[in-house]
Amino acid sequence: MTNTAARLGRPVTVAVLAVGVALGGATSAGAASSASASAGASASASAAGRLGPYGYGGVTLGMSAKQAQKTHRVVKKFGGGGGCSGWDLKAHPTGEDGVGLFISKKRGVAVIFAPKGVRTPEGIGIGSTRRQLEKAYPHLRTAASGYPVTTVPGNRRADYVFLLSRGGKVYQLALSLKTQDCVN
Repeated sequence: MTNTAARLGRPVTVAVLAVGVALGGATSAGAASSASASAGASASASAAGRLGPYGYGGVTLGMSAKQAQKTHRVVKKFGGGGGCSGWDLKAHPTGEDGVGLFISKKRGVAVIFAPKGVRTPEGIGIGSTRRQLEKAYPHLRTAASGYPVTTVPGNRRADYVFLLSRGGKVYQLALSLKTQDCVN
């Protein structure tokens, strides 16, 4: 996942959070409601290396930065300009120009990007085709940004957001709170 933020919109620098995913309304649930929903889901967050329905790698949507740090599975990459900070999962560093997840001061973990080789419980990951997306997610919709989006099965407060290549294959996948406030 090189240059994640640049692929998704505005480039990220170490000093400034300026990211764009163009989720077109795909965002996250409030920290309080999401935190309670994700508190009991930490086991499923990392089960079988799957992204979703509540998180990935022991990090769950809605966790505060402090809670995420206590997992010892994340490392901060840049500060919270604009209210969000960029982080990586220690097991999946993204390099200088990318991030693995965003944490909102208001909502906690707001967006988690799928590392290479990671799939949703429905089997979708980087390299999946549009046809596979439509089969796995019959309620797939197109956001205002033009990206395919679907409500996460088993977590109505989150969306999967897919970025497709011109050839119709997934090259980026994110698990996002519907009310997230980190990327647009």
